[in-house]
Parts: sequence; C-alpha cells; structure tokens
Amino acid sequence: MKKYVIGNWKCHKTIDDGLDWFQQFSTSYRKSDRVKVVVAPTFLCLDRLSVTLDGLQLSDVSLSAQDVSAFPRGNYTGVIAADMLKPLVDYVIIGHAERRRYCHETVQDVINKVAEAADCGLIPIVCVEDSELLSQLRPLADIECKELIVAYTPVEVLTFNIPESVDRVTEAVKRINAFFPTWPVVYGGRVSEENAKEYLAIQGISGLFVGEASLEPEKFARLCEFAEQSVERKA
Repeated sequence: MKKYVIGNWKCHKTIDDGLDWFQQFSTSYRKSDRVKVVVAPTFLCLDRLSVTLDGLQLSDVSLSAQDVSAFPRGNYTGVIAADMLKPLVDYVIIGHAERRRYCHETVQDVINKVAEAADCGLIPIVCVEDSELLSQLRPLADIECKELIVAYTPVEVLTFNIPESVDRVTEAVKRINAFFPTWPVVYGGRVSEENAKEYLAIQGISGLFVGEASLEPEKFARLCEFAEQSVERKA
C-alpha cells in the first residue's frame, strides 16, 4: 500500500523561503514509487513553486492548496475558486481545525468545499477531529468524490502541543476505515522524527499529515524515508 507524506506549511514561508526549501529538499529526498509526497505552501507560493518542481526534477512531488472557496467563480471577495487552483495543484486541504476554530468554518462549509474541489478534479484532504469524528464524517458519504484523503487531526493536540497516543490514533483509524474503507487515512498532530515510525506502523494508516516538521526540508525528507521503510516492512 502506498503511503502519503503531506506537509502543511501553514502561514510560515514566503516565495523565496519556499524556493530555498525545495532546493534543499531536492538534495535530501529520495524518490520512491511507494510514497506520495504532497506539500501545501501558501497561495502566493503556488505559481512559482509549480514551475520550480520540474526544474529540480521533483515532478513526482505534488502541491496542495491550504484551502479553497466553497463557491464557484463569482462575486465572492477574498476567496479562490477550485478551478483557478486546478492548473497549480493536485490536492487541497479542507476543514483544518485552525480554520474551523479561527475562521468559524462549519461542517456545511467543508461539504461545499469538498464538492467544489471534486467537481474540478482536485483531491480533497479533509481534516476531522476526534470529538466530532462521526458528525464530520457522515456528510461526506453524500458527495460524489472519486478520490479523497481523510486527515485525522485531533484538536487536543493543537491545544496542548502533545502528540496523540498510538492507541487513540489506532482506534480513530479503525472508526474512519469502517466508514470509508477505500479512502486513505493519514494522521496529523505533532508528527516528528521521534514518533513517525510508530504512527506509520499502525494498521490501516496510509501516512502522515505533517505541520511543524515539514518546515525543515531535511526533516521532511527523513519522514519520507520512514514512510518508504514502513511500506517495505509490510510488503
């Protein structure tokens, strides 16, 4: 089973920072058919970085947007429609806990965004939390979406900066797989070099959703190596 390693830069890197990051990453990263690498920079970086990937022979690495509009093109100030993102990215993060908390994003907003992304051929990475797992998962069943990744991101981890226990992640992955057995499930929440191998060894997990550790290219490259090794061990 292929593993995903998804890096979310959040609001940390400028265009120049991103170019430098990929330059360094290209010297550490070892391409593998067993691992799908996805990086989510800020909107401002997407155009330049999409060109840079080919120049650095990183065409196997995909870009993701960190959000998308819940509406198509139109009179919606300050948002970016899914079809505008399509030439630049393959994936889009939807429903991150920080957007639910700070931008008051609702379950219906998430559903609308997933539908918009799917209609344009983007692959949604939908974030769900432990306390609201069922209420956030159920509405997804009504959406026609060929591909979707579920990112289990427990809100307690964001609040207390303490990684989720392997046992709790294992239980959450089982519950998500029971709902949607064909959709990959990745874990996000204080993922680091120290705990990544434990999470990758969880039965039914499909990879990692990485925040802070993705900001350093060498660390992120090592997480990609760990993901490849986890596939080899299970082969």
